Amino acid sequence: MGKRGFGKRLTLFGAGHWIGVGIFGLLAGLVISLPAQAEDACLEDSLLIRGDFGQARFSVDVADTETERAQGLMNRSHMPSSAGMLFVYETTRSASFWMRNTLIPLDMLFADEHGVVQHIHSNAIPLDETPIFGGDEVRYVLEINGGLAAAMGISVGSEMRHKNFLQEIANWRC
Repeated sequence: MGKRGFGKRLTLFGAGHWIGVGIFGLLAGLVISLPAQAEDACLEDSLLIRGDFGQARFSVDVADTETERAQGLMNRSHMPSSAGMLFVYETTRSASFWMRNTLIPLDMLFADEHGVVQHIHSNAIPLDETPIFGGDEVRYVLEINGGLAAAMGISVGSEMRHKNFLQEIANWRC
């Protein structure tokens, strides 16, 4: 059975050993699946996104008040590649952003009330005050490091999942 001799080792174990190995394997499988289930839970500081590229998780700060949304990612000189900021609006609306006092390039993913990405603005220029229009039917905006959406294959139609999304109409519910 191969160069490592697994076949020889298998013949050395008696039936009692196989039961023990089977139980150990079952327990190991449960332990391994618990973190996966925990990862699927919707958390305040975690956003999942899926699409043709697969699935990704971002650690997010949530901006769900007018003051938090106005501050956004201003004056931050660095953001980890697996981090972002999620802007949550009370109603679906027209949304425009700018990069005033924002020191790092950003991708902006504009999503509708179902959590589906409708528009992506790539590599917004730091400190640029030119308005970036995201669309007329925006409920959520995810800002991540500039160029990351394209590098990962995130595209229009990708679905986001977060605790603060309207679960009764979200495409990908918690």
